[in-house]
Amino acid sequence: MNRKRTSILISGRGSNMAALIAAAADPSFPAEIVSVISNDAEANGLQMAAQNGIQTRAIARKDYSSREEHDAAIDAALGESRSEMVCLAGYMRRLTAGFVEKWSGRMINIHPALLPAFKGLDTHAAALSAGVRIHGCTVHFVTAEVDAGPIIAQAAVPVPAEDDEAALAARVLKAEHQLYPLALSLVASGRAVLKDGKVVHYGRNAGDAGAVLISPAPPSSDPGAVDLEHLARFTP
Repeated sequence: MNRKRTSILISGRGSNMAALIAAAADPSFPAEIVSVISNDAEANGLQMAAQNGIQTRAIARKDYSSREEHDAAIDAALGESRSEMVCLAGYMRRLTAGFVEKWSGRMINIHPALLPAFKGLDTHAAALSAGVRIHGCTVHFVTAEVDAGPIIAQAAVPVPAEDDEAALAARVLKAEHQLYPLALSLVASGRAVLKDGKVVHYGRNAGDAGAVLISPAPPSSDPGAVDLEHLARFTP
């Protein structure tokens, strides 16, 4: 099997990076993590990656006169490692349009919200403020517009009324650690492809088109609970 040589860009602790490394430790996983690059030499994720025998490199923005030169240095490092794909895992710098265009269809990102809702930062606080009952995370192809790329996969979690930001963040992060390896597997294996600005899934069904997720879920003993199977018979 031709495993896709994949590099990960991080800025901090690298918890999603760790999930990808763990998944790729299986020789049958379709991607191989070959390098981890950070814009911060003190990022905890660099040490974690090195401990797993992965090549690491810090490329600080302050060492370059422009964003373009900084991204060019990152691109050169990706070339040196013969990377075929890039995963952003908590990379907190906006990439230049030229860099994004070069890696179009080969660079993915994970965002802690169900896009297109709650783009940008502080997504969990925004979700709580909006009063949503379902929140989650999204893996998407990276485009020049932040958090706007075509969606590869999403995972949803319930939002109990008593939730605070920390509890919700922890619940979403757990889902992220499951979703990101799945999404990388889909793209690296060619089962999810960017085509004409949209993601096309091949092979395994992307999901049960008839499935319904409700939060809070009605108790089965509740006489007023909605009978979804009954309703489905009357849904065109």
